[in-house]
Amino acid sequence: MTTRPTAPSGHVDGLMPDDPTILEDPEAFDPPAPRRATDRTDQTERPERQSEKGRTSTTGAAGGSASPGGIGSPGGTASTAAAETSGAGAAGAGDGRAEAGEAAADGSSAADGSSAADGSSAADGSSAGGGSPHAPSSGPTRPAGAGGRAGALALIARSWRQLTSMRTALVLLFMLAVAAVPGSLLPQRNVNPMKVEEYLADHGSLASWLDRFSFFDVFGAPWFAAIYLLLFISLIGCLWSRVRWHARALFTAPPKAPSRPGRLPGGSTWTSPFEADEAVLRARGVLRGRRFRVAVAPADARRPDGTPDHSAAAEKGYLRETGNLVFHLALVALLAGMGFGSWFGYQGTVLVITGNGFANTLISYDQYNGGELVDPVDLPPFSVMLDRFEATYQDNGQPADFRADVRYAEDRDAPTRTETVRVNHPLAIGNAKIYLIGHGYAPHFVLRDPAGEIVWESYVPCTPRDGMFTSTCTVKIPDTGLPPLGELRAPQQLAFSGVFTPTTVLDPGHGYVSVFPAARAPGLTLTGFVGNLHLNEGIPQNVYTVDTRDMTQFTMTGPAGADRIAQVVAPNNPRQRTLTGLPGGLSLEVDGVREFATFQTKSDPFKGLVLVASVVIIAGLIASLRVRRRRVWVRATPLDGGGSTVEIGGLSRSDAQGFAAELTALTRRIRDDTAPEDVPPGAETPGAAIPTTPTTTSSSTSSTTSATSEREP
Repeated sequence: MTTRPTAPSGHVDGLMPDDPTILEDPEAFDPPAPRRATDRTDQTERPERQSEKGRTSTTGAAGGSASPGGIGSPGGTASTAAAETSGAGAAGAGDGRAEAGEAAADGSSAADGSSAADGSSAADGSSAGGGSPHAPSSGPTRPAGAGGRAGALALIARSWRQLTSMRTALVLLFMLAVAAVPGSLLPQRNVNPMKVEEYLADHGSLASWLDRFSFFDVFGAPWFAAIYLLLFISLIGCLWSRVRWHARALFTAPPKAPSRPGRLPGGSTWTSPFEADEAVLRARGVLRGRRFRVAVAPADARRPDGTPDHSAAAEKGYLRETGNLVFHLALVALLAGMGFGSWFGYQGTVLVITGNGFANTLISYDQYNGGELVDPVDLPPFSVMLDRFEATYQDNGQPADFRADVRYAEDRDAPTRTETVRVNHPLAIGNAKIYLIGHGYAPHFVLRDPAGEIVWESYVPCTPRDGMFTSTCTVKIPDTGLPPLGELRAPQQLAFSGVFTPTTVLDPGHGYVSVFPAARAPGLTLTGFVGNLHLNEGIPQNVYTVDTRDMTQFTMTGPAGADRIAQVVAPNNPRQRTLTGLPGGLSLEVDGVREFATFQTKSDPFKGLVLVASVVIIAGLIASLRVRRRRVWVRATPLDGGGSTVEIGGLSRSDAQGFAAELTALTRRIRDDTAPEDVPPGAETPGAAIPTTPTTTSSSTSSTTSATSEREP
């Protein structure tokens, strides 16, 4: 029987599922037998055994020696000591070979195949603990520092085996899935920065702590990258050995048939009028017809008892392990595609008000994230113009459809084309895709001086807060024409903070609220401030909030009355959309509302690899779950009067009931081809009746079933 090879690291059960040498006997799927207790005897007992053996030898020499020196002579003493030393050395050498590589009793290493009870190195294979106390220690000593280097190498090897084990890969995969959950539950900066700012404003210190640990940029966080990289290394190391073993198994003949395959669970035995070699060839034809891979024993093959070996070994279901490996290899390709996409890809987010557009340049994006190997100067020079945005809703306010009609040009001199962008229907320009990810309202503000001249005007986007698109608006006007104040010549700038309601209704308990997301009756509640906004100091600010530390709130005159802190304007009503009484005689008018759309430009040159890998993952998973691994053996034994006895048996790693039905069908087909119809009924003997006692059959069946379950990859 061929020795079972040692399984590589990364396998939980310590046995490769495709090892071609594990089916040499009926207990083919059983794990290797554990090491005998006598082989793992504590080394501390050996010197005692060796000493006792030496003392026994000495006593025998003293009692019946024919040495010329006699019992008390120096010659007798020398021969006794030599015998004692020789016996101890032989025992020590034998035990050293049995325990090669194991640690000695006090922790020292016996790397040369010997052990020493007192921690010294037994380089010559003899024991230093069981011989004469005056025996000199032979062999070179280990150089200083070698133990430390060996320990470090052993630690690295153990760490690598642990990292590349299947269990570690599963743990890392689970950790990666758990780490990705915050990326789905919390808003992400690379997807919707406005939602992130809203979350930060609403959740205070909790949001600050989450932001500190990169929970708003989960997929770019260092801790997520660490899990990702460790999983990548673990999968590659785990799969490398499995791929080599599986490739070797694909080109290896099926294991030889056991001596009595009919004794396997579900096996059968019958008498055939055909000679043994002819019966085996007929069985091979049936098995090949069922798409089994069949190997027939050579004509000169012999069994251990010297008789001719007439047998056939067949196996089927290699696609199961192939699908398993393909699944994991595709997973590695998926991770690689995602990693390379993050290096060579880029994405940018921009808010575009209807009638405006943007170009694919760094300064056009509100937020830009580029890969490490992407130069913003080399971005494709396309441009997009938003001509019209339309949002439709159901009667209950739920969204029905969003569409953005755009014009775009792929290059500076390229012709202009039109396209409609919808949710999940992006605009593709080269390797980049432009997605529609959000929308809202942008009122138009006009600031006039006392003479009615326009000082400042702009569309200001408002941030949606709920499903009815109640939005907060922040207006900052740095150049108002007002004279600076004080010795520091602090500029007098204006700021307005308000709430926009698309369909405005006065609620007695909550004030003005929106009852529908469409702009059927838009309204805007405003509060004004004057002072220094610190916009000219080069310090970044949040555009959606107003810092009022150096500002003073003022009253205004408008539709709600004179000298009011808060006013409500109606952009669609010319008589209710102007505020007066601002500092310096200025006036503010809100004369219209436009919708804006938020676009995300994303380029990932490896998205095709990710798509193909995803499809292959599904195919490999289906193959690994649906295909069954099974092996069948047929053996024919010649009879003295002519003909032969045919035995058939098989084993399966899973789906015992399904394999039992398949084996029954195979047995019937092979029996029909090898036994004529006029064979007496008594000639057929089911394999289950061969064992002498039911207890043996039950034990064999249960142990085989248990081993089969444990060996399932």
